[in-house]
Amino acid sequence: MTDIRRTLLWVVFSMSLLLIWDAWNKHNGQPGLFGPSTSAPRAAAPASQPGGTPPAPAVSALPTPAAVPGTPAVAGTPPAAAPAAVASEQVTLTTDVVKATFDSRGGSLVRLELLKQVDQNDRTRNVVLFDQSAQRLYTAQTGLIAAPGGAALPNHQTAMTVLPGERSLRDGSDTLELKFESPAVGGAKLVKTFRFQRGSYVVAVHHDIVNTGSEPIQPQLYLQLVRDGNPPAGESSFYFTFTGPALYTDANKFHKVDFKSIEKRTAGEAPGHDTKADNGWVAMVQHYFASAWLLGANNEDRRPREFFTRKVDTNQYAIGMIVPLGTLAPGATQAVDARLFAGPQEENKLSALAPGLELVKDYGWFTILAKPIFWLLTQLHALIGNWGWSIVALVVLLKIAFYWLNASAYRSMAKMKAINPRIMEMRERLKDKPQQMQQEMMRIYREEKVNPIGGCLPIVAQMPFFIALYWVLLSSVEMRNAGWLYIADLAQPDNLFGTIPWINLPLGPLPLLMTASSLLQTWLNPTPPDPVQARMMWIMPLVFSVMFFYFPAGLVVYWLTNNILSIAQQYLINKQLGVIGK
Repeated sequence: MTDIRRTLLWVVFSMSLLLIWDAWNKHNGQPGLFGPSTSAPRAAAPASQPGGTPPAPAVSALPTPAAVPGTPAVAGTPPAAAPAAVASEQVTLTTDVVKATFDSRGGSLVRLELLKQVDQNDRTRNVVLFDQSAQRLYTAQTGLIAAPGGAALPNHQTAMTVLPGERSLRDGSDTLELKFESPAVGGAKLVKTFRFQRGSYVVAVHHDIVNTGSEPIQPQLYLQLVRDGNPPAGESSFYFTFTGPALYTDANKFHKVDFKSIEKRTAGEAPGHDTKADNGWVAMVQHYFASAWLLGANNEDRRPREFFTRKVDTNQYAIGMIVPLGTLAPGATQAVDARLFAGPQEENKLSALAPGLELVKDYGWFTILAKPIFWLLTQLHALIGNWGWSIVALVVLLKIAFYWLNASAYRSMAKMKAINPRIMEMRERLKDKPQQMQQEMMRIYREEKVNPIGGCLPIVAQMPFFIALYWVLLSSVEMRNAGWLYIADLAQPDNLFGTIPWINLPLGPLPLLMTASSLLQTWLNPTPPDPVQARMMWIMPLVFSVMFFYFPAGLVVYWLTNNILSIAQQYLINKQLGVIGK
C-alpha cells in the first residue's frame, strides 16, 4: 500500500500537467476542457490588392444557401461580383460613442471605432472593431438574393447612392441617420437607412425593398458578418478566449462555431448548428467585444429565417441569416427592420437586447455559477464604486461563505503538520521496510485521528466557484481601463516596474506579492516526508507564479486576496493547535 500523501501529491501534479496540456491544446485551436474554446490558429492576414486597395470580400461571400453545406437550396444563383473599377464613396458618421465608416458599394459598414474604449496595445488609439484593410477584415453586410431562376438583385457589391444628411451627432440631438439607395437591379431597388442613437452601440437598420419591374419578384434579405480568422491583436498566450461565429435559437440556445470547424467542413456536410427557425440571431465574438444581427426593431419579428456559416475565402469566414420576403407585386414595397449591435460585451445591456445575447460573454462550462457571481460583483461595484475594491470585497464574501469548510481543511492540514516529525522519524527508521512503514503510518493516523485527505476535499469542493470567478474577471469588459490604487487598467498585466524586453515579462508588485504569498502558503502546509515531493512543493508555486506576471491585474488581485485570507485563516488555526514553525 502506497503512501496516501504521495498519491495525493501526484494527483495534484497530474492535474497540473492536465491543465498545461489543456492550455496547449487551446493554443493550437483545439477545444478546451475547463473554459471557453478558442479560435483557429493565427493565419496570414488577407493580402492587399495592387496599389494598396483593401481586398473586397469575394463574390462567394454572398450567402447562397445552395453553396452552404446543410442548407436547403431556396435562393437563386448569386449575382456576379461588381467590377473592381466600380467607384465607391467612403462615408463616416460620428456619434458620442462610435465613429462608423460605410462603403457606398453595397452600403456596408466597413470600419467601426469605439470612442469610449481605449486600445490596450496602443493607448493613444481607440478600439477599432470593424475594419477592412490590408491587415484585417471584419465587416457587416446586407443585401438581396433572388429565388431560384430569378434575376440578380441589389446586394453588398452593388454601387449605391449616398443621400445627403448630417454626418455628426449634434448637441441636443439623439439620433443620426445615413441612407443608401441602390439603382434598380433585376426589377428591384433596395434602400437602406442606418439610424444611430446617442449613447448606444445598437444601429437600427431599415430596409425598403421596392419592386420597380412589371413582374412579381420573390426577394430574400440576407444579413451577415464577415471576418478573418485571426485572434484579436495582443491576445495573451497564458489565457484563451473564444473568437469566432455564434448563433442562438430558442430550440438549441447558444452555439459557438469555431473557424477551424468551418475550415474543415466538406461539401454537403451538415454545419452542426440550427439552419432554420422563426427566431434567433447571429454574432461574431471576440474577447470583450461582439457584433450581432438581430431581426426586428424590438426583437418581435418572428419571420422564418435560415442560418448559415461558411468559408468566404482564404482566412475569411461568414455567419448570417437569410429572410424570405414572399412575393412582391409590381410597384409594391416591403419594409424589413433589423438591428446591428457592435460594441463591448456589457452583460446587462446585452440581455435586454435579445434573449441569450448576453451569452456572447463566454464563461465556458461555469456559466451557471459565473452569472450569479457577476451579478454580485456588479452589486458590490454599485456600492463601492471601484472595480478593484469590488473584487477584493467579493473574494472576502466568498471566503466568509466557505469559512467553516476551509477551517475543516486547515485543521486537517495543521494536524498533519503537527505529526510530521513523528512521520519523518518513522520513515527514516523503517525506510528499508516499506510495508511495515505503511502500516505504522496508518496506525499513527488512527491514533491521532488524522484524515490524510481531509485537507484536500473541502478545497476541491470550492474550486468550481473560484474557477467561475476567474472567468468572470477574465471575460468582463468592465475591467478594461478600470483603475485601482496605482493600477491604471485591471485588464492589463501589472508592469509598474517596466517590462523585461527579451522575454517580454511585465514586472509589478502584484505578481511579486502573489509569488511570496504562494511560498508562504507552502511553508504553512505539512512538509511531505519524501524529499523529492518536498522540493516539488516549493518549486511548483514558483513555476506557476510566472503566469501571474502575464495575467491581467484584476485576476492577480483576486488570487492575491484569496491567498492572503487563506494564509490568515491557516495561520490562526496552526497557532491554535501549536504547530507554527513545525
